[in-house]
Amino acid sequence: MPLPRSLDSSLQPLGKATQFAEDIQEIINQAPFFDELDASEIKELCQFMDCYTIRRGGLLIREGDAGDFLLIILTGTVNVVKDREDGGRRFIATVSPGATVGEMAIVDKGIRFASCIANEEVDFAVLDRDALNAILHEHPRLGNKLLLMLLALMTKRLRETGSRLMHHLGEAIV
Repeated sequence: MPLPRSLDSSLQPLGKATQFAEDIQEIINQAPFFDELDASEIKELCQFMDCYTIRRGGLLIREGDAGDFLLIILTGTVNVVKDREDGGRRFIATVSPGATVGEMAIVDKGIRFASCIANEEVDFAVLDRDALNAILHEHPRLGNKLLLMLLALMTKRLRETGSRLMHHLGEAIV
């Protein structure tokens, strides 16, 4: 798998995720997103991913770039930030090991909504759209589980965003 296009030049390849399958399983077993996967399915998933490391301050995802991959954070933490019109950045969240970022783009190939910046050295796995399609073809049960997990995650985030928006707007005038 070639390096994802929008990733920082300080990125260092670590190799196929299958080399780290046990470590990955331990990390993602603690993440709610992966609750539906058993050990054999995580091992299958690793066959379709590559792992990388990036230094502190490195850019994992750039807002506005086209994308077709998601990242699974394995070690370290990542800040998710959104550019402001005045040139500054607005902090959105910090994500920890087991979290995913970039999942909207793997589904719709749209532009990146926000940037993701490493707070420290970060190891991560990459799952791109071609790999997801291969999983759907070769391991349909796993592929369907992944799609349902992505849908549940995006629905959860949409609900949280809607709640925050309503809180900021106050009660609507009818």
